[in-house]
Order: sequence, then C-alpha cells, then structure tokens
Amino acid sequence: MNLKSYFESIEGTGVLSTADDEGNVNCAIYAAPHVIDRDTVAFIMRSRKSYNFVSSNPNAAYLFMEEDSSYRGVRLTLVKTEESSDPDEVNEMRRSFRGGADEGPARIVHFKVTEARPLVGEKFPE
Repeated sequence: MNLKSYFESIEGTGVLSTADDEGNVNCAIYAAPHVIDRDTVAFIMRSRKSYNFVSSNPNAAYLFMEEDSSYRGVRLTLVKTEESSDPDEVNEMRRSFRGGADEGPARIVHFKVTEARPLVGEKFPE
C-alpha cells in the first residue's frame, strides 16, 4: 500500500495508541500522519501523555478510519526512531492548526512503520 497517496487522498479520523514503560495505555485523536517515505511516518506532538509515553516506550499503533465508509481504513504498527524540536521544521510540516503555543514546544516525531494492515482483516485487497 502506498501510504503517501492514501493519506493525501482520504479524509477520516485517526487514533494514536501508546503505552508507557509500565504498560499504562493511552489513545488520542491525531491527524493523518506525514508520510516521509515508504517506511517512515511522522506526527507533530506536544508534551502531553502520548509524547511522554512514546518517550519511555517507542512502540505505538495508529488506527485511521475513513470518513465516508464503514470499517474501511488502515492500522499501522509503529516504532519511534527520532524526533526534532526545530521550530522551523515544525512550522514547515504543519498543515493548518497552529494553536496550543501555551502548551510547550511542538516536536516532529518519526516512526518506522513495521506493519500496515487494513482496518478490518489481515491483508489489503490485491
């Protein structure tokens, strides 16, 4: 599946799931990821629970449900690889929303995509 063309052409709702190093879990609404290359996606994150959890445990999962369908979308299994807190890079990557400045600096957090599956089932249709 070509994640870049998929996320550029489909509207929907995404949920990023993380867990800390003690196994406490968290889910949060996140926009579609920025697709860097075939195996890498990035999210802009602030110092909230999702960021704190992925800082102690690099494993995460992202679920994206398409807006106009029932049970169509994608599930990504992710591992954090790097992050950048350069404000110029963050501003360049932003799509639209620029609020939340009082919540601390935003970061770009990169993840390796270790698995991509459809929302329902185990394999994408051929």
